Amino acid sequence: MTEPNGSILRNSDPDEPRTGMGTTLQPARPGPQEPPETRGRTTIADGVVEKIAGIAAREVPGINALGGGFTRTMGAVRDRVPGGHASAGRGVTVEVGEKQTAIDLQVVVAYGVSIREVAAEVRENVIAAVERMTGLEVVEVNIAVNDVHLPDEGAPRTSEERVL
Repeated sequence: MTEPNGSILRNSDPDEPRTGMGTTLQPARPGPQEPPETRGRTTIADGVVEKIAGIAAREVPGINALGGGFTRTMGAVRDRVPGGHASAGRGVTVEVGEKQTAIDLQVVVAYGVSIREVAAEVRENVIAAVERMTGLEVVEVNIAVNDVHLPDEGAPRTSEERVL
């Protein structure tokens, strides 16, 4: 004696294609009638989103650099090595899912600017660039201000400026 398994058989349409098991045949792959955006899969690497976000953040006036102290130091060393080049994703960490991404930025701001206003502008610029270029929804942009760049930092001192 067999017991019912809870499945319900439906009356099928006589025009519906059938197999010996009673299921509808589906096309093996989407055909020309399917829209082009559904014919295949696009994968976006974390590094791509990092570069887009890094470039978009650097475009904002008031941002002096991206990355923490150690990151900037190692980046400067890498830039001086023959064949080395600056990384657009330096100071950027991302998590990329199938439809969404979250972005963390480490920034150095110029002295005298409103950190709150610069951070808001960075968020706006990064979100717009990443969403426009990748189609991913940016769920958050976290900004860590690691340093303030002073106007006289990085400028070589002359012998007249030194106090003896």
